[in-house]
Parts: sequence; C-alpha cells; structure tokens
Amino acid sequence: MHALTDRWLGVGLAAVLAVVTLSLAVTGRLQLYIDPAQAWFAVGMAVIALAGAVCSFALPLGAEGDHGHDHGEASTEGTGRSDADARGPRAAMRARRAPVARRGVVPSGVPVADAGLRDGRAARRSPPRRIAGGVAVAVGGVAASAVAVAALVLPPAPLSVELAMDRDTGTPPLFAGDDSADLAASGDTGAFGIGEWSSVFATATHPETFAGQQVTLTGFVTPDDENPDGLLLGRLVVTHCVIDAQPASVPVSAPGGTGDHAVGDWIEVQGTIRADASGALTIEPESITAVDAPEDPYEY
Repeated sequence: MHALTDRWLGVGLAAVLAVVTLSLAVTGRLQLYIDPAQAWFAVGMAVIALAGAVCSFALPLGAEGDHGHDHGEASTEGTGRSDADARGPRAAMRARRAPVARRGVVPSGVPVADAGLRDGRAARRSPPRRIAGGVAVAVGGVAASAVAVAALVLPPAPLSVELAMDRDTGTPPLFAGDDSADLAASGDTGAFGIGEWSSVFATATHPETFAGQQVTLTGFVTPDDENPDGLLLGRLVVTHCVIDAQPASVPVSAPGGTGDHAVGDWIEVQGTIRADASGALTIEPESITAVDAPEDPYEY
C-alpha cells in the first residue's frame, strides 16, 4: 500500500496534471489559465511528464524507495566482514586503531550510562516525530490529490468579476516594461485594449495628446466610486498565468453611473477620449452596447 501511495503522489499526480494541460490545449481553453505565448512551454512539459509516467510502469512498485545501495550493517551481514572492512583497507585500519571503551567510558568521553540514557531519550522522541511527519505527508497528499482530481473533472472557468474587484487596490496597475504611453503618442493604438489604455491614462504626462482619439473597447462594468456620473470599464490582464492577473480599467462618462447595466455585465463602448480641466482622461461614449462575455475574457 505504501508503494502504491508513493507511485500516486509522484507519477500519478504528474500524469493527471499533464492530461489536463493537454486536453485544455486541444480544446483551445488553455488560455483561461496561462498566457497563450507560454502555451508551447506548458504543452511541452506536459508531454514530457506524460511520457515519463508511461515509462514508469516498467518499474515494479516500490522501486521509488530503492536508492540503489544498502545501508548500515545490512550491507555486510552474512559476509563475515566488518562494515569498516567492507569500505576498504584504510577504513579497517582506522577502525582497529580507534580507542575502545574502558572503565565505563565511551571514546567520546561520555559515561556509558549517560550515553544509554541519551539514546533512550532520542528513541522516545522519534515516534512523535515520525507521526508528525506522516500526518504532514498525508495532509499534503490529500490536498494535492483533491486539486488534481478537481482540475480533471471540473469544467474550466475564467476568474470572476468579483475576484477582479477584490484585487483592485485603487491604484492603476503598471505592467513591467510597458511602453503604452509612447506607442499611443505615436498614434499606434489600433491593437490597444483596456490594459494598454489604463496605463496611458495613468502615466500620460501630456494628456492633451490623446484627446480626440476614437476607441472601441469591450469589458465588464464596475462602479466608479470617485464619479457618480461614470462607470469603470474593466478587464483582467494576464502577464504569465491567472495567478498574476491584475485588474485594469478606464473611466467612462455615463450620467447615472452604471445605469441599466449591472456590475459584472459585459459591454462594448465606442467613444472618444477626452481630457478634463485637470488633465484627467476619460472616455466620452457615443454608444454603450450590452454584449456576451467573450470566450477569452483576459488581455495579455
């Protein structure tokens, strides 16, 4: 049973996660968890893990615990040779020259009785440690198995709007290496999404440069706590995987706030970027249309 458990916690879990990764890639839903640019790496690692799992069936159960050598006295048992002899002539010579216990004192200078007492205490401490270690392994194994099985049987789902709002710290996210403001200033904004425009709105030193530009953006509705006559158009931006997903949003002028749109509804906004007297950028909408949530709700 112990050997079977070791096999499951090692090769078994790796195989399950590899199958999940490959199935998501085949069905085109792997981007719900990682940046599509990183998909080739995830798929490659999954193929290697699955191939290793298949090859592991050539090994008998329990082979995981076989280190390829013996330990302690078992290596010389039945040979008539001491453990030092088995290690070579020099080790045997050093063992013969080592001092022996005399008058109740072991070579280290510790009385035999005290040494025995210490050994007894160590022995009494060992079982609790073994129990604690076993409990830790059991809990970790159950948790890892639950995650693997859940990933296998549950349908893939994107992160929720509620989670995006929880992650929103109130400050615009700045993505590493982002040069959106420079690109926008040059007029190259055709492929800009909410993430790029969010960076432009937060970092533009000359906001008048962007006033008058036409935009068409799709995102989910969140309330604008600083402007009752507006709403925030949001999107989650993924750098590597959904663990590092950050919420990004741009302000949209909308008298009455969210109006008929509930928080979390997906809308398409067509409008023009405007700069107010303070230099803050916002989108003045020409149309706001309710749309279905896209199959890929993230930006990258």
